[in-house]
Amino acid sequence: MNATSLLTASTTPRSARAAFAPRAGSPVTGAAAPAPAASGDVAADEFRSAMASLAAPVTVVTCYDATGTPRGLTASAVSSLSLDPPLLLVCLDRNSRTHDVLVSADSFALHLLGPENEALAKRFAGPTDQRFTHVSLASGPTSHQAPQLADCALRLTCTRYKVIEAGDHSILVGRVTASDCLGRPAGGLVWHHRGFAHAKPAEVTT
Repeated sequence: MNATSLLTASTTPRSARAAFAPRAGSPVTGAAAPAPAASGDVAADEFRSAMASLAAPVTVVTCYDATGTPRGLTASAVSSLSLDPPLLLVCLDRNSRTHDVLVSADSFALHLLGPENEALAKRFAGPTDQRFTHVSLASGPTSHQAPQLADCALRLTCTRYKVIEAGDHSILVGRVTASDCLGRPAGGLVWHHRGFAHAKPAEVTT
């Protein structure tokens, strides 16, 4: 487990990024390849080290591929984007084997993980062919749109709203169509300084 795998939803760090050319019919919009580094840019290792200090939520994003097979990955570059309409975003490494499936899917599900879900986060950052092995899926009104992980306190079902290229990543914007809460506190699992950390509300003193 490493910072790159979680923060960019990749399984292994890469010293070099291959240029990405969208296939015909791809929903990705924008430039076809990342812009070259400017002379004033901070070094990649220095930037990566700085971003390790930024605590990020750990989530699992899932969808069905064209054959109806469940696909998914662990992602921590996730954020709310808009209230009206309700939008969120997920940043995806274009070298990820799950990238093309996710940006092409009509719908996807975002699972907010808690401290009890560390093993789940590691599984979906591991080998792609083992991510759904022995993982329980829930049935529900939106489970036909995207796989719903049963062991998760909060699931958000989204339709693809837009995909934007940004450097070596794609920004997948989803419009939230359903929220499924299991009635227990959600979230609290974060990625910080290249490892898992558990967040909890600060104690309020009077």
